[in-house]
Amino acid sequence: MTIENSTKEEMLSAIPHLRAFAISLSGSVDRADDLVQSALLKALSNLDKFQPGTSMQAWLFTILRNDFLTQARRRRREVEDPEGSWAEKVAVMPAQGARLDFDDMLKALSKLPVDQREALLLVSAEGLSYEDTARICGTNIGTIKSRINRARSRLAELLKFDPDNDLGPDRLVKAALFMHAEP
Repeated sequence: MTIENSTKEEMLSAIPHLRAFAISLSGSVDRADDLVQSALLKALSNLDKFQPGTSMQAWLFTILRNDFLTQARRRRREVEDPEGSWAEKVAVMPAQGARLDFDDMLKALSKLPVDQREALLLVSAEGLSYEDTARICGTNIGTIKSRINRARSRLAELLKFDPDNDLGPDRLVKAALFMHAEP
């Protein structure tokens, strides 16, 4: 099978985005790499089904998402750790505040329903349009907008986000500013 250079380039340029999406869906770098590899292999073996003129990235995202959902259905019989109690016992807590904030965000994201999480990540993290996201998720734009709105509201609730205190400089920056502001 001969693949055009433009198709190769489109697939290669999508890999970092696929990987980021897979990590956010699965919560595991190793599992994400497996998902990306599987999606690319499926895409290559079904390249004849790709419709020229449409978004290669959106098509690859759809394949990856469908593969993830299939695997999730299979794993339902496995022991789950939704609270992360087992994972907390084996994890080493990071020393940096930004890393802690990032971990908090990942935990909060993992508590969102998959449909809300994927819509939010495709639009917010990957920068895809609502139209492409709706196509990937197999639904309409209104549903995507609703999912994103609910996901953002739930994240704010889970992270105990207070717009009056949480926007702008963090505690350390504020303390430094106030300390240097006095003569």
